[in-house]
Amino acid sequence: MKITKIAVITVLTSLFLASCAKEDKPQDIPLGAYDNGVLILNQGNFQTPNSSVSYLSRDLTTFQNNIFQLVNPSEVLGDTGQDIGFYGDLAYIVMNVSNKIEVVNRYSMKHVTSIETGLSNPRYIAFFNGKGFVTNWGDTGSTSDDFVAVINLATNTVSSSISVVEGPERIVAENNSLYVAHKGGYGFGNSISVINPATNTVSKSIPVGDVPNTMAESNGVLYVLCEGIPSWPVTPAETGGKLVKINLATNTVSSTINFGATVHPQNLIIDSSILYYTEGSNIYATSLVATTLPNTPIFSTTAQGVYGVYSFEVENNKVYVGDALDYSANGKVYIYSLLGALEKEYTVGVSPAGFYFNL
Repeated sequence: MKITKIAVITVLTSLFLASCAKEDKPQDIPLGAYDNGVLILNQGNFQTPNSSVSYLSRDLTTFQNNIFQLVNPSEVLGDTGQDIGFYGDLAYIVMNVSNKIEVVNRYSMKHVTSIETGLSNPRYIAFFNGKGFVTNWGDTGSTSDDFVAVINLATNTVSSSISVVEGPERIVAENNSLYVAHKGGYGFGNSISVINPATNTVSKSIPVGDVPNTMAESNGVLYVLCEGIPSWPVTPAETGGKLVKINLATNTVSSTINFGATVHPQNLIIDSSILYYTEGSNIYATSLVATTLPNTPIFSTTAQGVYGVYSFEVENNKVYVGDALDYSANGKVYIYSLLGALEKEYTVGVSPAGFYFNL
């Protein structure tokens, strides 16, 4: 009888340990496939090559940190991950301080090549007609050396560059043109450059509000969210945010909605004809055709201790929020319902900077 009990206990203990091993193992062994989910780019510590990528499945059941390093143990992702762009089966990971772009298979994360010349403080990437376009700040001490690098995607090399005004940031390809938001680099910009990708020239500059941070297109309208000049510089004076709508048929501003003089919105997203944005720790939503702004957020993230939303996305009726915490320790990612019910939370790498749905 005692022997039987011992045997049963031994078997149960073995099963428990095996179960624990299975739960821990995925963090040490590549999953093999990273599709049907979201890639989370973690910037890492400034001037430290500890950027990373995390993966979360669309059903929120499978999660893994450091997937680039797990798949490519002999490669280093680099310093300050800024953006990820998808083109075909490839993902282009823009590394700001490392001055390079890591190219990987977007589904397996296997390293393909590195683009390490022709870039200077690269920021964001877009694709059009077989070419990649990457905004670059250049030397941050200079206001006249900013440019958009043009990448030949057949060879994954920088083939040319397009000079632009200071502080090019987000870039989108719409209406056979490229639209570049000039946030201003270490200064404060207030314009959108329109680039003709056929000739690699700037065809127009569109004045918008101060510090345009994000853009999204819907039904021939480019929505530009401008955060305004913050309160901390002595000069220039603080300005409030603006939501600017650009008619892409004429490349002119069709309307502007002003926020309060001390309100600084960020993180514009359009999903299912609803425009979402954040301000501080709050999430707001409004109709694309609204002429006024909502007074009340749909929910707040303060219950999770989020001081300010660092990264943001809406997809599949879920709201994804990245919290950089103190910008030094590992950050957090929270997933909410559209009504603000917290569904999941995960610890990711340092400063989760963006969500990229790999579907």
